[in-house]
Amino acid sequence: MKNLNKMDGITRRKFLQTGATFAASAMLAGFGASNVFGAANKYLVSPSSQIVTLNNGVQMPILGFGTLYLTGSVGEKCIADAISVGYRLFDTATIYDNEDAVGAGIKRSGINREELFVTSKVWVDDYGFENTKKAFETSLEKLGVDYLDLYLIHRPRGDVKGTWRAMEDLYRENKIRAIGVSNFEPDQLTELIEYCEIKPTVNQIETHAFFQQPGAHEYLNQHDVQMQAWSPFAQGRNGHFTNETLAEIGEKYNKTNAQVSLRWHYQRGIVTIPRTSQKAHMIENRNIFDFELDESDMRTIAQLDLNTTQFPEWE
Repeated sequence: MKNLNKMDGITRRKFLQTGATFAASAMLAGFGASNVFGAANKYLVSPSSQIVTLNNGVQMPILGFGTLYLTGSVGEKCIADAISVGYRLFDTATIYDNEDAVGAGIKRSGINREELFVTSKVWVDDYGFENTKKAFETSLEKLGVDYLDLYLIHRPRGDVKGTWRAMEDLYRENKIRAIGVSNFEPDQLTELIEYCEIKPTVNQIETHAFFQQPGAHEYLNQHDVQMQAWSPFAQGRNGHFTNETLAEIGEKYNKTNAQVSLRWHYQRGIVTIPRTSQKAHMIENRNIFDFELDESDMRTIAQLDLNTTQFPEWE
């Protein structure tokens, strides 16, 4: 964890562009290049919206906050800080072992629960009908909430069918506002859709400049399932924060590599959940709504695709 914090708090900061302006409140811009190298942003409520509408009508922020590795008192402070600068979507999971920290941060912020969009995920060890229901209740208790906005199957392993049936029950009981999956390949999602009674709303997968997954993006749009990117910066791998191509594009708009990357996701209609422990970077990551990448920028970023995961250890 120390190495990750060093990467996020020092290496990235070193390459922030001179004169970049941070603002806790984001300005809004249009979507002129939104259809370049990706399906149309059919989930967006309006051209200037920061919200996507899921296939069951639930609205979800398009830019959120990831919490992997943010545990204990550090995690609690990060969540409270993120709320203070405007984040409303928070993503956690049983396997992250930080649902209690996320819940403490929410409580510390003093914000009304109804203003937040809280996501958690059931882990493989808890798959199956009864086990999933028990795991869900444990997550609620740790988070200190009485419902989740989104609950995901973390990986396509084991008793996915029994787990999905349990999640459908919890959805019908109004304990979850939306249900979905994570790390599902198109064929795995197709199989689930064939037997499910309630269609998945979201598929959270690895997506960033070096692994763009255009095929998965097109498939999800065709099936009305929202694409969500975990690790939209590839956790800094492959030199994301120092990449010359992203930096050259950013120079045009006085933006950082991180901001260019998040804007690129945004214009493709993809929900992102960047993680950071630094408040300045939380603010920086939200400051992406006052500029627009043109078609040339989108084509240039498309050429960065290596078409391979940057996390082979997670395969």
